[in-house]
Amino acid sequence: MSGDLVQLAGEVTQYVTTAASAYGGAVLARTQDQAADATVGFGRRLAQRIFGVRAEGEDVPEALADVIADPDDGDNQAALRKAIRKALTADTELAEQVAAMLAEAPNGLQVGDGSNVVAGSRIDGDNIQIGSVGRDTHITRPGDRHG
Repeated sequence: MSGDLVQLAGEVTQYVTTAASAYGGAVLARTQDQAADATVGFGRRLAQRIFGVRAEGEDVPEALADVIADPDDGDNQAALRKAIRKALTADTELAEQVAAMLAEAPNGLQVGDGSNVVAGSRIDGDNIQIGSVGRDTHITRPGDRHG
């Protein structure tokens, strides 16, 4: 399960980083405003589930605060990933809930530098570049069919 938690933490970190970048210190605050972007809203829900809901202006965990301050810093993202992994390792029920949330993630969410997270979809074309592949991924040649 440890390897699964590492992968889960990595996936969650992408969404939480996106939300932290958009919301800043209010990422854990419970507010009524709707996220204009589905990825930001989803990442915020993940962050709140893992770190808890906080009053606006209340301190956030250090690893999350560092990502809020500089979301593009790889060291900050690594520290956040580690904090998320620790939280998931310490609470198996939380890990199961977060895994279920990721499994139900809306299609077409974008994380990172405009990279698509594609779930339950099929991509066709002559040239597709993939940085990383996870879960149930099938790559076929033109003309191949799978149901």
